[in-house]
Amino acid sequence: MFKWLSGKKAEETPKVHSLDLEELKEQLKTELNVGADLVFRTLKRDGEKLIFCLIDSLIDSTKLDEVVIKSIMNQKEIEWSCEGISKVLPMASIHAVNQLGEVVQGINQGKVYIYSEGQPYGILADVSKNLVRGLEKAETESLVYGPKISFTESLQSNINILRNNIKDEDLCTEDLTVGKRSKTKAKIVYIRGIADEQIVNTFKQRLNELELDYIPGTTVLGQYIESNSWTVFPQLMTTELPDRISIALYRGKVAVLMDRSPDALYGPTSFFAFFESTEDVYMRWNMGLFLRLLRLVATFISVLLTPAYVAVLTYHYEVIPSPLLLSLGESRARVPFPPVFETLLLEFVIELLREAGARLPTKVGQTIGIVGGIIIGQAAVQAGFTSNILIIILCLSALGSFTTPSYLMGTAIRLIRFPIILMAGLWGGIGIMIAFCFFIIHLLRLETIGGPYLTPIYPARIKDIGYSFFKLPPQYLSFRPLTNRTKDKERFPKKKAKQKKDVDE
Repeated sequence: MFKWLSGKKAEETPKVHSLDLEELKEQLKTELNVGADLVFRTLKRDGEKLIFCLIDSLIDSTKLDEVVIKSIMNQKEIEWSCEGISKVLPMASIHAVNQLGEVVQGINQGKVYIYSEGQPYGILADVSKNLVRGLEKAETESLVYGPKISFTESLQSNINILRNNIKDEDLCTEDLTVGKRSKTKAKIVYIRGIADEQIVNTFKQRLNELELDYIPGTTVLGQYIESNSWTVFPQLMTTELPDRISIALYRGKVAVLMDRSPDALYGPTSFFAFFESTEDVYMRWNMGLFLRLLRLVATFISVLLTPAYVAVLTYHYEVIPSPLLLSLGESRARVPFPPVFETLLLEFVIELLREAGARLPTKVGQTIGIVGGIIIGQAAVQAGFTSNILIIILCLSALGSFTTPSYLMGTAIRLIRFPIILMAGLWGGIGIMIAFCFFIIHLLRLETIGGPYLTPIYPARIKDIGYSFFKLPPQYLSFRPLTNRTKDKERFPKKKAKQKKDVDE
């Protein structure tokens, strides 16, 4: 069976059956403008001509010869029309078209256009070359427990992985095209009956309103549909783990996948969701709770420890215990810089080491990160550029920022540390509180798709705390998050949790 495409571009481009073969070839050469890659092949039979138009670098030549051309040549009695050719082609993806614009778009996607002169329609058959890497272990989101398979750059493969994970007949995928020139395929994924229609429609509206010529990936796409583009905090989650998407969909969230992008995007996402790892779901609830709280405490330390050092040494010597004050004095005796400049200098060096380690090849990057940090730190102390205590504090702050499961949120945490350090150098503890309050107010004003960014703290939703920075035993999470405004609010009836408790007793 093949699909008939309605002529959406009838007013813009001519119909194919109004052109003879030579005119059609000239029009395709003009529209496609790909030079020698544009190939025309012709079959002749009793005065009839059947042409095949394709871009050689995009198609699988074996599939074209063995599946398409050979199937047509072996059936000598068939009529060279859409109905006749479609009956002999053993392919699922066949479309009948008669608009030149649709033909050009199909050929650009790796399809072959088959046309017999005088026929009202031609056929687009998918013979594209599948440039897909195999399923591999996730690189940016390492796990101890849980599935470790990651998405690939193929949209179809990613949808297949999701459908293997979610055997739900209500799993919905809706096609989109992003980029006026690139025409990249994308899909909105959600579970009908769980996801709120308003959230789904918000995603559709924001994606359809985009008038960009090219979007390279889902991380860039998320920046265009976020509620606030000026903030450093990400408002939509990106992940390469299909299992994380499956969990999010069952919680009422909506995901977006793009072709040629190995990451998926989903929302709505609160601030605390960026500190949740997929691994937490598979661990015992008390272990997951401990790790989640550890990440939040580490983030708090990462943001405030270094500014507190600057504020104390600049304005608040009286809060330092006497034994430690003596040690600090000896450590800073040879340092010629004020604490704020010393701290910013060392923070800048650490960011340089981190960026160099990330950009160099893996083995070289690890060596630079470890050896470079040790050598530079020791040399800086011996040269009198910094103190031993500051090196320890900076290491703790860096480690705290690296505990965040989300790379984007970890980068945002490191970035906001710089203005807080400057405020600490200007006004000490008061400056830290001013900067900290500014960021809290900023987070309170932020919105993600579907609701406030700081939920369930603001607005207060006590039931959703088990899905944020706190974790409850799984049998007590019989409801889905209220923040997502899900249609089906229950994961399982509450009486089952009570029965399980009675049996255990």
